Amino acid sequence: MEFFPAPLEKLTEQFAKLPGVGRKSAQRLAFFVLSLPMEEAQAFADAIVDAKKSVTLCPVCQNLTAGGLCSVCASAKRDESTICVVADPRDVLAIERSREYNGRYHVLHGVLSPMNHVGPDDLQIKSLVERVAAGGIREVIMATNPDTEGEATAMYLSRLLKPFGVKVTRLAYGIPVGGHLEFADDATLMRALEGRREL
Repeated sequence: MEFFPAPLEKLTEQFAKLPGVGRKSAQRLAFFVLSLPMEEAQAFADAIVDAKKSVTLCPVCQNLTAGGLCSVCASAKRDESTICVVADPRDVLAIERSREYNGRYHVLHGVLSPMNHVGPDDLQIKSLVERVAAGGIREVIMATNPDTEGEATAMYLSRLLKPFGVKVTRLAYGIPVGGHLEFADDATLMRALEGRREL
């Protein structure tokens, strides 16, 4: 037995498809949208459709852009000889928040995951190899997550890029700032010891 009209159920189902949104949250969002004035609801719907139509991939780094080059690739102030390879456009935002990196990026749009049937052809790897092969790149920084898929992707790309004579590095990881050694797992402690540096 349906408690709500079919259009409301359909809207709830669409919200429930969003990552991290359960059935109750989806209902809450659906009721919120219904409570909006018609103009605001239309603006919300238009924003979704407009983003879907106009957001494309940067032809150089594969990051999201609203047509043409992204803001990083278009900037003459960025170091063109360094590429930071990330799995997702959100990772670019995370690194940019640090205000420490001044190079360019390359977004893979995923990581290698044989269990999920994601292979090299499913990622933006070919365009990365072409960028490095064109010359002018001194260092490629692997900034994929330190999990199994991220590590496998970093190692795979490292082997692909080494023949071009570029320095391939990996983000350091270990004990987080403010963390306590007693709570760190063995793998984290091992990585922290491997990545130690002189003071």
